[in-house]
Amino acid sequence: MKKNQWLLTGASLLLAGSLAACSSSEPSAEAEEGNAAAGQTKLVYWTIDRHDSDFIEQKISEYEGLNPDIDIELKVMAENYGQSVDIAFSSKQAPDIFRVDTNTVPTWVKKGYLESFDDYISPEMKSRFENVLINEKNMVDGKIYTLPNIGQFWRLIYNVDLFEKAGITEPPTTLAEMIEDAKKITAAGKDSGAYGFAGNFKSGSGFERVAYPITTLSKAVGTEGFNFQTGQFDFGMYKEVAEALRQIKVDGSMMPGSESLDIDPLRAQFAQGKIGMYFNHSVEPSVYDSQFPTEVRWAAALPPTVDGQRNGVSQVISGSYLAMSKDSEHKEEAWKFIEWMYSDEVQTAYQEGGYGVSVIPSVAAAAKAPAIPGIEGFLPTQYDGIYPATPLIISEGRLEGTNRADIFNRYIFAGGDLDKEIEDLNTRYNAALEKAIAAGDTTIEAQSDFDAASLQGSLAQ
Repeated sequence: MKKNQWLLTGASLLLAGSLAACSSSEPSAEAEEGNAAAGQTKLVYWTIDRHDSDFIEQKISEYEGLNPDIDIELKVMAENYGQSVDIAFSSKQAPDIFRVDTNTVPTWVKKGYLESFDDYISPEMKSRFENVLINEKNMVDGKIYTLPNIGQFWRLIYNVDLFEKAGITEPPTTLAEMIEDAKKITAAGKDSGAYGFAGNFKSGSGFERVAYPITTLSKAVGTEGFNFQTGQFDFGMYKEVAEALRQIKVDGSMMPGSESLDIDPLRAQFAQGKIGMYFNHSVEPSVYDSQFPTEVRWAAALPPTVDGQRNGVSQVISGSYLAMSKDSEHKEEAWKFIEWMYSDEVQTAYQEGGYGVSVIPSVAAAAKAPAIPGIEGFLPTQYDGIYPATPLIISEGRLEGTNRADIFNRYIFAGGDLDKEIEDLNTRYNAALEKAIAAGDTTIEAQSDFDAASLQGSLAQ
């Protein structure tokens, strides 16, 4: 295995392409050194994931040991990954195998970057994934372009010590309890400067890290503001969550400066015992195991709901992992490696190593919980599930005006007429949806009988 010892950016890739275009057609000595040994097939594998690079390197070495005719070059990419992929395909330097994101699959299929798995995947392998394949995340026009591996299991993360200090024995199960608990923790934490609640509201995802899990578990109609029953955006589903967060802010229970807080500074404050509650997903145990070691006793619980009723499932964000380049000259070899990476053996080791919680049923049934404190709170329950994809409508400049996250963040910290804001969001997002449908970029239609309660139990071990 050959692994780059630096992170490749789009700009450096473009420079490399320009130099290659200007060079002689004869291979240089440096190029010869980068080639696979005589008789070997070289595969280039791009990833943007850094947290699991040691595991991936180990598995590549194992695969090369089992297949001595294969040499795999791993490149861990830096920022501007999408730009790097665009440049690679336009300059005929695309990798054979590369990491894809759920929001890029339809776009990259349309651009001609991805090779369908349909001519390669066996019926047995396909059956392992049939319950977790999602249109416009894994599939486009009925063809499979990538498969999932892990998911983001969303939870309320709370400081057990602060809860006990405030006389709270259980995490909140309703929004009203969450508001009251935040107030109690803030009052009890005055001597140490602790607050009941915080969020990374500097990020556009700050509000939705709270809204996604609460609304999807509370209601049975949709996610990300999209109502599957009507096939339209309706941000009224977020109203109660926005009002609750606004109340926490008004009560003085929100950590000051949350409106400009990023996720890592938030984690640092939580690790120091300054935050009672926040929302995030199943990456947190590894964060507090290595990045922000803490003496704080903490735990994770299913999100509260609007009224204590669990009518849906907490949305597990999943959908993509590896894809194969349509330009690859070694598709059969690339597929065999992809197939091996998706095997139960490799994916079970991935979960047991603490790199993520699998959504593959056969892996979830076999894998042991990794030996990382706190991970037990993130393992699949009957109230976790994967929703259908929502339409991608923000790309190509289709959405006019301010996006949903900024609108809700502004309301939380400054107040305003929430009903009017929601009505405006619905109008603008549905106008953008019409454009996306007209352009052929989404085929998602209304499902009048959609009921998220039917997803309950779909991922539980």
